[in-house]
Amino acid sequence: MAKLLSAYGYQGDAMNLPVTDIETAVPYYVRHMGFLVVEQDSGAGEPPYEDAFKRLILERDGIRIALAENGGDPEQDGCAFHTDDVTALHDEFIATGLDKIGKIDEETRDGGKRFKVFFVVAPDGLCYWFGQRQ
Repeated sequence: MAKLLSAYGYQGDAMNLPVTDIETAVPYYVRHMGFLVVEQDSGAGEPPYEDAFKRLILERDGIRIALAENGGDPEQDGCAFHTDDVTALHDEFIATGLDKIGKIDEETRDGGKRFKVFFVVAPDGLCYWFGQRQ
C-alpha cells in the first residue's frame, strides 16, 4: 500500500480546502482515498461567531488536510501530495471505485526534478496532484 509523504495546498493552505458541504464531501475522501476523520469543528466556537465556519480534519499516513465551508471556490483550489509509490496509489484508488482519475504521466518541476504523477478531481471540485520523485 502506498504512503502519502507530504501535502501542499495550491493556495498555500492544505488545512482550509474549500467545500460547499462537508457532510456531502467527506464520504468520498474516506471511501475512495483512504482518509480518516480525526477532528471536526462545528463552527460554533468562540466569538466572533460571524467568522466561524465548519471545518473537518482528515488524516492518512500521518498527513493531514482539512475541508472547510469557508466560502472559497473549490474549483480554484486543491492539494499536491508526494507519495512513495505513485503506481500503487493509483491502483489503490481505482480499486476503491474512485472516478475522475487521470492516467499516470511524467512531468518536470522545480528546476528539473522529474516526477511520475496523476491527478484526481473530487466531486466537490477540488483538484489533487499525486506525485513521486524519480
